[in-house]
Amino acid sequence: MKQDTLRAAVLISGTGSNLKALINAVESSGLKLNIVRVVSNREDAPGIGHARAASIPVSVISHTEFPDRQAHDAAVAEVLQQDRAELIILAGYMRILGEDFANQYCGRMINLHPSLLPLYKGLDTYNRALKSGDSETGASIHFVTAGLDSGPVISQIKIPILPDDDAASLSARLGPLEHQLLVATVELFCNRQISYQQGTVLYQNKIMKHPLQLKPDSLFF
Repeated sequence: MKQDTLRAAVLISGTGSNLKALINAVESSGLKLNIVRVVSNREDAPGIGHARAASIPVSVISHTEFPDRQAHDAAVAEVLQQDRAELIILAGYMRILGEDFANQYCGRMINLHPSLLPLYKGLDTYNRALKSGDSETGASIHFVTAGLDSGPVISQIKIPILPDDDAASLSARLGPLEHQLLVATVELFCNRQISYQQGTVLYQNKIMKHPLQLKPDSLFF
């Protein structure tokens, strides 16, 4: 039986480079993903242009127009429900989502974070890795739960930290690999190989004890 495409919504706040990577994978690599909606909390987010160029519906839901986080989250949730999004992808979305929203989409929402979780939750991850003298850093994709960057980790990609690295050079080297990791991980969702059960990740219906590791020179796990 032919596999249906996965209905997904992508939430952005900035350049939308990860969104663009997903759009390119759909158009050129046959990724079975139907991006039904892009939501931005900023009307000036450059990533909106990627969505419109690909004829993807866009909703700008500015957090500044709501009295509190809960009201803003509710407005976002209403749009996602209308579009029947099966998977919510946070791709450079710089808003902390409230507990109610996180619980509503628990097991259906993932986030890309620029560190090897559980290390360095939150911001300024590159400088924190450098100051700690780490030998490597990377990116992680995890299920979103109520705790900040605390949901179970699905997949990671790693790069070495070189003696002359700074935050800018790490970001430049890791950026393209983040796109690679996101596309490869979303493909697992499209193939219905990843699921969430009581705080754990299931891969091919088996409990995953460690995050999947994507090699920098590979497009697939």
